[in-house]
Amino acid sequence: MSSQTGGTDVCRNRWKSNMQKTHIISALTDAQQALERLISDEKALEAIEAAAALMADAVRGDGKVMSCGNGGSLCDAMHFAEEMTGRFRSDRRAYAAVAIADASHIACVGNDYGYEQVFSRYVEAHGRAGDVLLAITTSGTSKNVVRAAEAARRRGVRVVALTGRDGTPITELADVAIVTPGGTDWADRVQELHIKCIHILIELIERRLDPQNYSD
Repeated sequence: MSSQTGGTDVCRNRWKSNMQKTHIISALTDAQQALERLISDEKALEAIEAAAALMADAVRGDGKVMSCGNGGSLCDAMHFAEEMTGRFRSDRRAYAAVAIADASHIACVGNDYGYEQVFSRYVEAHGRAGDVLLAITTSGTSKNVVRAAEAARRRGVRVVALTGRDGTPITELADVAIVTPGGTDWADRVQELHIKCIHILIELIERRLDPQNYSD
């Protein structure tokens, strides 16, 4: 009996393992197809190039890039800022960038004015003409991100939207809108493309500001 039970367990575990591999391959294939859609999207590629130029010009002119988002998009906003102030691949000067992620600011403004204003109040306080706001929202409709973009426009701050849908409030407010074609209704595919776009943005900014770091 123990031998039969052991054989059944092996078969069951093997079946579970095969099922897991199927899910893994499916997820990777979905991501691959989303990336291929982005590669073939000429409008998105041109937007990435334009956004990088806008940000590089801001830093060159003693301005800064602010970034904001919710949840995973806030993590992306923070990642962008730390790669700008730190380094991406090779040593170079620090670039002025800040993610709107200060916990005390978010808690204070959220408590006093509501969560919809946690980013816009920061832009009102720190945004200056010549700066750029990187506004990240997968849906394009996040109210606090949209309000931040509205505040940016009032302050003379240029707006780069990183989103997953065109024809949304954030794309209407943006000077440059990078719309990543995730191909599904799930935010994770869009976010996977967003982090790739962020890395490309940083590389393009470096190529403009510190071309000596690149041989090609």
